[in-house]
Amino acid sequence: MEFFQYGQKETDYLKSKDKRLAEVIERLGPVQREIIPDLFAGLVNSIVGQQISTKAFITIWKRITDLFGTVTPESILSKSAEELQKCGITMKKANYIQNIAMDITNGKLNLDTLYELPDDEVCRRLSSLNGIGTWTAEMLMTFSMQRLDILSWDDLAIRRGIMMLYRHKKLDKNLFAKYKKRYSPYGSVASLYLWELSMGK
Repeated sequence: MEFFQYGQKETDYLKSKDKRLAEVIERLGPVQREIIPDLFAGLVNSIVGQQISTKAFITIWKRITDLFGTVTPESILSKSAEELQKCGITMKKANYIQNIAMDITNGKLNLDTLYELPDDEVCRRLSSLNGIGTWTAEMLMTFSMQRLDILSWDDLAIRRGIMMLYRHKKLDKNLFAKYKKRYSPYGSVASLYLWELSMGK
């Protein structure tokens, strides 16, 4: 099992920029979030996690890994979309996953080229695929590519964490952008703590 890599340099920077976040970092200590280094498996994981609860996601992901073992384009294509759907996802998601697997096996898509690109270009390239929006791209950048500066507006738990931390009743995009700028270049590390906060920790 691998975890998102960060250390004192990143947390010291965030603590120096934000007193309230500093208190949370001190209280919680290091946060361990599991990552999926393989980009295809990470992408499937992010598609599965779209717009469902954490509890449902954990159950469905276990069914998928039980059914397929290692999640690869080849293993995904060894079963039908209907069999994939039976794990608990929509047929639309099952088709998206199968189509991406097909594009990889026939050479139309090479996820490894994403490593060479800046964050905004990774997001743009991934969002051009059916079934991939900004949130899914940002989750892949965080939990597979380990990009350090991702703070996702489209993640409701992140927004909830910010509202709880600063006691905001509302959070618009302009205010969110202010925090994003403050946490940069370590937005992903701030995200780890905001997720914990949103879960009541």
